[in-house]
Amino acid sequence: MRSRPGARLHHNGGAGLARRLSGLVTSAPARTAAVMFVLVIALFTALLAMPFSSATGEPTALVDAAVTATSAVTVTGLTSVPTADHFSLTGQLLILAAIQLGGLGIVTLGAWLTMLVSRRLSLRSKILSVESLGVSGLGEAPALLLTVLIFTLSIEAMLAAVMLPVFIGQLGPGQGVFHAVFYAISSFSNAGFTLSTATLDHPLLMTTINVGVFAGSLGFPVVYMLYRMLFRKARMNLHTRLTLEVTLILLIGGAVLMAVFEWNNPDTLGSMGTTEKLHSALFASGMTRSGGFNIYDVADQTDQSLLVTNVLMFIGGGSGSTAGGIKVTTLAVLLLAILTEIRGDEHVRIHRREISDTTVRVAVAVVAAGALLVLTSVVALTVVTGKDLQTTLFEALSAFGTVGLSNGLTASAPESGQWILAALMFIGRIGTISFAAGLATRHRPTRYRYPTERPIIG
Repeated sequence: MRSRPGARLHHNGGAGLARRLSGLVTSAPARTAAVMFVLVIALFTALLAMPFSSATGEPTALVDAAVTATSAVTVTGLTSVPTADHFSLTGQLLILAAIQLGGLGIVTLGAWLTMLVSRRLSLRSKILSVESLGVSGLGEAPALLLTVLIFTLSIEAMLAAVMLPVFIGQLGPGQGVFHAVFYAISSFSNAGFTLSTATLDHPLLMTTINVGVFAGSLGFPVVYMLYRMLFRKARMNLHTRLTLEVTLILLIGGAVLMAVFEWNNPDTLGSMGTTEKLHSALFASGMTRSGGFNIYDVADQTDQSLLVTNVLMFIGGGSGSTAGGIKVTTLAVLLLAILTEIRGDEHVRIHRREISDTTVRVAVAVVAAGALLVLTSVVALTVVTGKDLQTTLFEALSAFGTVGLSNGLTASAPESGQWILAALMFIGRIGTISFAAGLATRHRPTRYRYPTERPIIG
């Protein structure tokens, strides 16, 4: 029996559309990832603006819904309205879903669903996976995606289980379970969303949240490498080694500086005992690099601690992680390049490995682009809000680093300022990844050389 011409035409048209979409994704993976994030943010903005998402049953203003949706999907934590008081249980569940999607990565989730359906990853999904997670080769993408999902759900389940008895004791069974799950997802995703800041003073909660933030900020490529080392006897690669070393240095160094500068400050650590001071300083250090949780008002910190916080927020966490910022490996490469120049060496070397000149140039470009973006945003925020440089710089760095610590500017800023911060959160989450990947993929072999001339530097 012959097939109908109409059916064949419909099938060919669908196949043609699929090929065009595949070509678009393959040719511009960074752009496609950004578009996917925009679509998801728009969806959650519409849902959070609905009356059923607010505690009062009234529609939420578009700018407030957009800021909250952007903050949740980009796992930042900055909000213009209080999550616990403004949103209903439905709204809080929507925020939790947005955090989970943002933590896993919209692109990663799409690739994972593709693998479940087809039992294998298509080329376009593999390219997107490499883009979002920083995998060195396409062949590693399926195993990495499986590790991402299993590791994420396992860690979140363990975090929730540890915090569950404390929350049940404080809030009862119903609210206790919800708070445990909410904070487990929010901490591992480095989102910084809270339902009640008063409940975080418990030492077990602080430690568990700090562990969750630390695990989420390492980056899935590092987790995958640790998994291979544990079960397949693989050797640690340079990326994992640098990430672990710099992360521990920043965590411990930040805690020491926080303790020194806040030890006698009555508004922060001054009224605590010695053990509690050290514990709180370690917690504060871990939160500044993308966690976003706090047990005291960050505006009450000394100027020295605010400076340390600004630096750590700009640096962020590991590549391919739920954290933001320029990333710790970018900092490591830049510092190694500076040390190489000081020593007069020809090549950048560390741990018996050489780092290519291309990688150094990309690191310099990422830092310069991030600094320029923050500078531009600070100028715009000072104009539209009328606030001082310290206030706007702190909030801009928190948005760019997807940290979520706030001095109140996000809530008090006019709509124009809130839109600026929402855009900064989005660019801080997507921009540095896309920018670095775009620079790496545009490397072209040079077919000719010009005479070398060295301008005077310094």
